[in-house]
Amino acid sequence: MRIDLSGRVAIVTGAGGGLGRDHALLLAKRGARVVVNDLGSARDGSGASVSMAEQVVKEIRQAGGDAIANGASVTDFAQVEAMVERAMSAWGRVDILVNNAGVLRDRTFAKQDLSDFAAVIDVHLMGSVHCSKAVWGIMAAQGHGRILMTTSSSGLYGNFGQSQYGAAKLGLVGFMKTLSIEGKKHGIRVNCLAPSAATRMTADIMSEEDLAALAPATVSPGMLALVCDDAPTGMIMCAGAGSFEAAHITLTRGLHVGTGDDAPERVLAGLDRILARTGEMVPGAGIEQSRYELSCRSGPVAVRG
Repeated sequence: MRIDLSGRVAIVTGAGGGLGRDHALLLAKRGARVVVNDLGSARDGSGASVSMAEQVVKEIRQAGGDAIANGASVTDFAQVEAMVERAMSAWGRVDILVNNAGVLRDRTFAKQDLSDFAAVIDVHLMGSVHCSKAVWGIMAAQGHGRILMTTSSSGLYGNFGQSQYGAAKLGLVGFMKTLSIEGKKHGIRVNCLAPSAATRMTADIMSEEDLAALAPATVSPGMLALVCDDAPTGMIMCAGAGSFEAAHITLTRGLHVGTGDDAPERVLAGLDRILARTGEMVPGAGIEQSRYELSCRSGPVAVRG
């Protein structure tokens, strides 16, 4: 069945270029009315101009769609609330939020200035918190909402020189997981997208051939699947070059060693078994870890050399 978003209203942050632009264009193509948000800043977050957002709005309107431009900074909750109020005033609802805005200030942790670390957290993590908070009550009242966080392989797996970026991006996974649980009773579904895309963020680190293969448009179909009416919830989807995968945070079967004086040594000696992935689980909520561990209290399990 073709995904049809007619009558839906979407907000896409960081939509003036790159991945956000393609997200906004695809949402509009499938019938959604779109708030194209972009501060118009450089990769490091400096500067501001609404011209990039206005250009995307122009493209959408020329193709027969409906969109409005917005230059709110996602780091300012008052500006975010005003952006949402404008969408409500124009169209009376907000169905979809795509948290895409981001900045890069790559540097090894030893050389990282803490102000830069905080700025990256502020845009990626707190920016998504601000936007999600601003639409949450509206979506709950409607009984329908779709929120997408943009995570990253740097958060899921780590990446040299991106401690602040990785911290923010994995923080978004934890945020998403909790909101997906809390949103179920309100008809709100929340997911994460981890894109591999050629944008201003990756222009300096990839070959021309790879950049061409990783065009943002090859990621946006995953976005659409995660915000449509039939979207899943609580999913971490990875996407790039037209391929789509799922990432999971798993729990191994592990090892029960008890609480004796030699417990630390037994843990160290049993690391191979603790790390073994045979039969690993994907808990549906954090409490499931505790429940599993309580179920293992039959006594210390011998560590076999």
